[in-house]
Amino acid sequence: MSKFLGKKRRKNKKGFFKSPLFYFGLMAMFLWALPFFSFGSLADLDGLKNSENAILNPFFKDANNLANNDLFFAQNSQSVNESPELKIIQDSFVYGISTPRILTTQTLGDIFGESSYTQREVLDYVVGAGDTIDSIAKTFEISPTTIALANNISKSSSLKEGQVLVILPVDGLLHIVRSGDTISAISKSYKAKSEDIISFNNLANEGDIFIGDILMIPGGIMPIKPLPSTQAKVPSSFFIFPAEGKITQALHYYNAVDVANQCGTPIYASASGVVQKVRFDYRYGNYVTILHNNGVVTYYGHLQTMFVKPGDSVTLGDRIATMGRTGTTATGCHVHFQVIGTTNPLSRYNLGATLKY
Repeated sequence: MSKFLGKKRRKNKKGFFKSPLFYFGLMAMFLWALPFFSFGSLADLDGLKNSENAILNPFFKDANNLANNDLFFAQNSQSVNESPELKIIQDSFVYGISTPRILTTQTLGDIFGESSYTQREVLDYVVGAGDTIDSIAKTFEISPTTIALANNISKSSSLKEGQVLVILPVDGLLHIVRSGDTISAISKSYKAKSEDIISFNNLANEGDIFIGDILMIPGGIMPIKPLPSTQAKVPSSFFIFPAEGKITQALHYYNAVDVANQCGTPIYASASGVVQKVRFDYRYGNYVTILHNNGVVTYYGHLQTMFVKPGDSVTLGDRIATMGRTGTTATGCHVHFQVIGTTNPLSRYNLGATLKY
């Protein structure tokens, strides 16, 4: 009898392990125990009673949380308002290393789809032997007038080998936004269409322009009465170097000089002013623009991490970002330092010169 009962028990055991209820119960126990292993100590677990933000479910109870971009979390803490970044603490300084580009539906379209931007770039063209304005215009399928206006020369000007010309992507001209400008007023001045200006420059709307912005005006015609000059005279002491490093590209479009160094090198405000834009551009990557009190605007491109936001007041020498290689035109870690409204202070240095404070 006892032998028969032993066999029956062993048979029941085998049947128990075959039962789906056994594995369901095992999974339930695992899920129940998971929160205990998510905390570094029992004290952390005790804090769960007083912190709804320690788990994800309460976060989604608030519909407002789903309406913003706070989709990153700090474990056992509240939601954080920035993308995950590596923070390196060394010698009492904190360095931030961000992702190389901001991902939006627009930038993803540029990465994985066919981007219309490829036909909208302003190019620097180095004049070769035998080149003329007419021959260059024919090559790029634009009018000689467009080339002449973009380079502030006449259509009959003779070109020198090695001379660098700005080549616009279509017939038209460039406009530097001044205080009080509107898209409607700009289009009227150049006899162009507002919708073409908005579309070609990838503006969100008519109000998405800032002092110092360089707009392409497709089909634009130069007014009979020239617009006032936007160039300001500033003393040589007005600017400081935006970063330490070596000049790897001398003056190029638009009034820019490239300074190269290691990624993560601090970028400083070259003069005091107010931050206008902190954005991403597919060519120049992460960038910051600063409006200075004399109407001059400085542009810092290919940034790795930005430490400012639009509307911030910055003082000469404030750290605003770190050097990176974001954007499609970056072949190495450098800052594209552009000055709109006056002479670029770095233009007096030769290619290969080292900038040091």
